[in-house]
Amino acid sequence: MSRLFGTDGVRGRANADLTPELAMALSAAAVAVLAQAGGPRPRVVVGRDPRASGEMLEAAVCAGLAGAGADVTVLGVVPTPAVAHLTKASGASFGVMISASHNPMPDNGIKFFAAGGRKLPDAVEDAIEAVIGADPTRAQGSDVGRILTDHSGTEQYVSHLVAATNTRLEGLKVVVDTANGAAWEAAPEALRRAGAEVIAIHHEPDGLNINDNCGSTHMESLRQSVLATGADAGIGLDGDADRCLAVDAQGNFVDGDAIMVILALAMQEAGVLHRSTLVTTVMSNLGLHRAMRKAGISVETTSVGDRYVLERLVSGEFSLGGEQSGHLVLPAHATTGDGTLTALLLLARMAQTKQPLGELASAFIAAPQVLINVKVADKTIISSPSVRAAVTEWEDKLGSEGRVLLRPSGTEPLVRVMVEATEADRAQEIATDLVSVVEKAAHGPA
Repeated sequence: MSRLFGTDGVRGRANADLTPELAMALSAAAVAVLAQAGGPRPRVVVGRDPRASGEMLEAAVCAGLAGAGADVTVLGVVPTPAVAHLTKASGASFGVMISASHNPMPDNGIKFFAAGGRKLPDAVEDAIEAVIGADPTRAQGSDVGRILTDHSGTEQYVSHLVAATNTRLEGLKVVVDTANGAAWEAAPEALRRAGAEVIAIHHEPDGLNINDNCGSTHMESLRQSVLATGADAGIGLDGDADRCLAVDAQGNFVDGDAIMVILALAMQEAGVLHRSTLVTTVMSNLGLHRAMRKAGISVETTSVGDRYVLERLVSGEFSLGGEQSGHLVLPAHATTGDGTLTALLLLARMAQTKQPLGELASAFIAAPQVLINVKVADKTIISSPSVRAAVTEWEDKLGSEGRVLLRPSGTEPLVRVMVEATEADRAQEIATDLVSVVEKAAHGPA
């Protein structure tokens, strides 16, 4: 049986893969694993993004938690990092976020935050999986948990964000695309309170339009809006607002690698980049490594997933990490990736230096990179002999002039084929060849 938890919680087609029954079972199992045995009644905070299936799954999650004896505070529609923050700030036993992040509307997901607001390590997720299917311990009488609603979480979260930087943003005009998602209210409000002139787009969620040709996975409308309004920058969030990408005043895209370079240089200058080290994943571009080397900053790499970045940040006592996709983690302010926090700090750097975003981003020169997603029924196909042989062959040919990375998606039925080379045509040629090898292996004998 394949592992239930992926890179970021449990995801799938809502009411098909991720059913109310599974949501209840997961939640009850989480109480059994995460609540302190023999301690006080567990307290759990629950948030969700606006997708329609979230209403159904929220009810199931709350029923599973209360049925296992936990008191529940329902936060309503809030960003994922808000749930992490409120889990820590409220002293809750753990937190639950119902969201499929950047995935399309029909999908949904459930992710857990341990006490203190950190994502769960693999071993704890495995323990929760092991409990599912066992006879649940059902609370009776006064031991049944209570379910309360508290919508003040957004205000608490916004206040926390604004306090994260002392630099005011007056004079900056910014377009923010909230992807019709969980930060539709919090992100524009936080940027306005910090002093920016804010133009919000895709900020009217109706339960069906989340991530629909908008947000960090569809940046063209943000680019057009920045150019049309003469804004200094554009900020693109995803459906649950744990990632941030940007657009400069000329309409150029600024990805997570470029944002990490900008913030790492700012923190190094301020003397707060602990041990002069940036933590990122294997997906980050070679250009990031070159920029950091030039600045005398070390780079440590992890597996894909902001929780792996966070684990290394904590174990190494580092202060900045992130992913090319726009998940940035700053342990001094957050326990998980936070798109709105990233936006605030990026804009603050613009305000501090009086430099446009495009100039700041020029410190990062990306090596040509091609990333192709290949839909497969079995993601283990990347371990087949034919695929391994093709990867080794191209790695040998590239040498130090590029790299090849094949990895299974942790959230979708995809194999991601990534190639970097000194020339774009060369990267495309290699990626196309590897895609054909993967597709052939997927449809024939390995």
